Amino acid sequence: MVSDRSVWTSEAPEPVRLLDADGAMVADDRYPLPGVEVLLRRYRSMLVGRRLNEQAGALVRQGRLAVYPSSHGQEACQVAAAAVLRERDWLFPTYRDTVAVVERGVDPVEVLTMLRGGWHCGYDPVAHRVAPQATPLATQLSHAVGVAHAARLRGEDTIVLALCGDGATSEGDFHEALNFAAVFAAPVVFLVQDNKYAISVPLARQSVAPSLAHKGIGYGVPAVRVDGNDVAALCAVLDEAVARGATGGGPTLVEADTYRIQAHTNADDATRYRTDEEVRHWAARDPLARLRAHLLAHDALDPDREAEFTAEAERVAAQVRAGLAVEPAPDPAELFAHVHARPTPQLAEQEQLLRTELAAAQEAR
Repeated sequence: MVSDRSVWTSEAPEPVRLLDADGAMVADDRYPLPGVEVLLRRYRSMLVGRRLNEQAGALVRQGRLAVYPSSHGQEACQVAAAAVLRERDWLFPTYRDTVAVVERGVDPVEVLTMLRGGWHCGYDPVAHRVAPQATPLATQLSHAVGVAHAARLRGEDTIVLALCGDGATSEGDFHEALNFAAVFAAPVVFLVQDNKYAISVPLARQSVAPSLAHKGIGYGVPAVRVDGNDVAALCAVLDEAVARGATGGGPTLVEADTYRIQAHTNADDATRYRTDEEVRHWAARDPLARLRAHLLAHDALDPDREAEFTAEAERVAAQVRAGLAVEPAPDPAELFAHVHARPTPQLAEQEQLLRTELAAAQEAR
């Protein structure tokens, strides 16, 4: 991890890169290239993630999902974030991190429950050690630090990886979380996916810092920039950050330089604030194509293995289609469940009123 303060000047440091845009190896004295079998697993996961993004987008158009914030183009960040965590660690995702949550082992149908309009996150956060996907920007970061700090106080060996985007770094919660983590040496890895836009606001209109990684240094948090479309580099950098936290080294900020290929959500018209040329520039740096080129060049990916991965991606897509084709049966009583540990008199009165009205409507049929 970058520790030499002389590196942090008015210029942004070059991001760590182990594979270039064409899949060729880039020598790095600090970070080793993961082994071929590891890279094959990451390729399989990214292929599944890309297909999941495509399928969820189609389900929005069919009215099966209310909204879907695609991570198309950011699959390397998603897969690496989940891959570096141990079973006992926690992941704190945002609304755009569906692929990371699925990679963590959560049923994709359950993950998409919130995005179809359900009142809860759709899965058991404690069972999976995955916090609910956070829609408000940066609010989950302080929670992540709290979980990490509490685990340390209990003597537990737990790392928390918190995901956010560049837009979140403009929120007060981001700065409070970094300061809290630094002061208490909390074992948290902050992974900022700099996809260049907070909805329609470009990064240049959010911050004039040389890089988002500089914000970590300002709080005394070790920080590093990494090519967010290079899953090999991401895994190497995040592995080191997790090891740092596990050995008492405190928090780390990782800035991943990536790009959101698709619109912010289905409700967004990205053509109003960015050019087709810009999108094509980043599409040429696709994380899947990069890793595939590397694997092919080293005879590590044959047609049978690729067909196996593609079939797995289609299986996940079919599972999602089938799961979201089932219409949930709404239970009006859920309006009053989990509001308070002990229902207030007003809440009990409202629940009874609703039950009376529903019973009357049933009798009138």
